[in-house]
Amino acid sequence: MERYRLPKTAFVRKGWEYDAVYRGGRRLHGVGFTIIYLLNSTENNRLGISVHRKLRGAVKRNRIKRIIRECFRLHRDIFPQKADIVFAVRPGFALSSPEQIRQAVGSLCGTPCGVCNEKA
Repeated sequence: MERYRLPKTAFVRKGWEYDAVYRGGRRLHGVGFTIIYLLNSTENNRLGISVHRKLRGAVKRNRIKRIIRECFRLHRDIFPQKADIVFAVRPGFALSSPEQIRQAVGSLCGTPCGVCNEKA
């Protein structure tokens, strides 16, 4: 059986990488979440997820992270290309499926198909 996983290289993993994105990245604000992205020198976009602890319950926070990762895995083309992306979730986040997240990210970019690419 084939496993559909993202490789470790598809994630922002170190604290200093998150800091760089937070300091120098552009922000797209949605309802209950913010996407912060910073163009990188690699060919791939990488995902980092930050869920605020005010969203009570580890089960709820982990479910949100799983849904965001699944959306990223299925719809990488809607996120900014060649960028480190931090998906910062705030209290009030109410999206509960990868499809709802795809639509929300697409509407942030202001394009019908949701593609949000910038020239590097």
